[in-house]
Amino acid sequence: MSAAAVGLAVVLAAVVCYWVVRDQLLGQVDSQLHDQAGLALASQLRCDNGGSLPTLPAQAGGGAPIWQVANSAGEIMCGSGLPFDSRVQAVASGNGQAIFATVNVGGTDLRELIVPVTVLDGFQEVQTGALQLARPLAPQEHVLAELRLILLLLCLGGIALAAALGRLAANRVLAPLAEVAQTAQHITETEDLTSRIKVHADDEVGRLAARFNAMIGRLQGSRAALDESVRAQRQLVADASHELRTPITSLRTNIEVLMAGGALSEDDRQRLLADVLEQSEELSTLIGDVIELARGDLPVAGAEDVRLDRVVADCVARAQRDFPAVSFRAALEPVVVEGIPERLERAVNNLLDNAAHHSPPGGAVEVIVDHGGVTVRDHGSGVDEADLPYVFDRFFRGANSRGRQGSGLGLAIVRQAALQHGGSASAANAPDGGAVFQVHLPTSAPESPGAEPTAKRAAAAAGEDVFPALPSRR
Repeated sequence: MSAAAVGLAVVLAAVVCYWVVRDQLLGQVDSQLHDQAGLALASQLRCDNGGSLPTLPAQAGGGAPIWQVANSAGEIMCGSGLPFDSRVQAVASGNGQAIFATVNVGGTDLRELIVPVTVLDGFQEVQTGALQLARPLAPQEHVLAELRLILLLLCLGGIALAAALGRLAANRVLAPLAEVAQTAQHITETEDLTSRIKVHADDEVGRLAARFNAMIGRLQGSRAALDESVRAQRQLVADASHELRTPITSLRTNIEVLMAGGALSEDDRQRLLADVLEQSEELSTLIGDVIELARGDLPVAGAEDVRLDRVVADCVARAQRDFPAVSFRAALEPVVVEGIPERLERAVNNLLDNAAHHSPPGGAVEVIVDHGGVTVRDHGSGVDEADLPYVFDRFFRGANSRGRQGSGLGLAIVRQAALQHGGSASAANAPDGGAVFQVHLPTSAPESPGAEPTAKRAAAAAGEDVFPALPSRR
């Protein structure tokens, strides 16, 4: 389109140039005829009976023209070779002014000037004559013919150059688009989302390429997240299958022994029934944990404002009933979390259960709720430094946990719940012994928090510093 526009502009410029030069050349001829006519009129033209032509003065310039004088009747009074037509008759009759015209005489183009004139015929004055002056246009036509050839060559060269430059410009503009198409085709054929388009300039095409790269980057991230989710789900299924094998085998063995029947004493029967019940509960817990982990780390849907301090207070009360040998101490500030109460409660219960299992008889578990989330500390043997990076992994059991029952999914559920609520989970060892687990959550103050924190029990109520060695939040 741009090449066509340039070509059209070149053609129009050539046409305008041709007509300007033509008008200039005709203007020069007209000027010479006008000057010669003025000199002829000033010399009192005379046509005698023999019809001889008067000679124009030498100052006329441009060489002697062809000329004749005619009256209104169409009679040639002197001179010859020029046509008599209505224009000449009108001027000779005194009804017209000077006229310039182009006429063809014998196949030759002439530029003619017709002016009214007073002609002396003998001694009588004739008032109705017309002087016709003409000059051949052959020199001007030769110049115009050469000009037409030059302009034609210029037009052809200009159009060809415009087409070439247009093609180069189009290739330059379309090359990034072709690269976009090639990259899209490559991704379609190979599913390789690592391909990117080189951004050549900060223009519309460059911005298109940058946005395409950004889209591919997001697709790559989404695909990586999906692949990781699928991998995690497969790993979860594989790990769950392995973990389920032991309790199911044990449960089946006990049931087979019970079904064999007769030789068992009542005490053995009761012991086996108790084992079956315990293994059923362990299996039920494991299945529940696997189902919870199968939810993934995606943000929760249908979240609501939850008073985190109240959820933790209920969990502390439950833990105190379940583990009477452990003292739970809580300092709970009123804070609000946007989330699902049941998932938050399960995560806190898992933290408290983990702390209670690792506390010595008569030990204390300290719980804090503040604007940063939840902190749980026990006074047990702590976590082996080599195990700290893995304590939140699924089915992980550290060196200090291998002798205890459990699925190895409790802390994994804690981390998943934290991620689902826009937070994170961390573990560390307190400087003076014991482990500290923290769930960092985005919190806000409740609308009517009241003048005092929700609950401060045990030593906290007495004003003692019950958490002297908790590490700072990260």
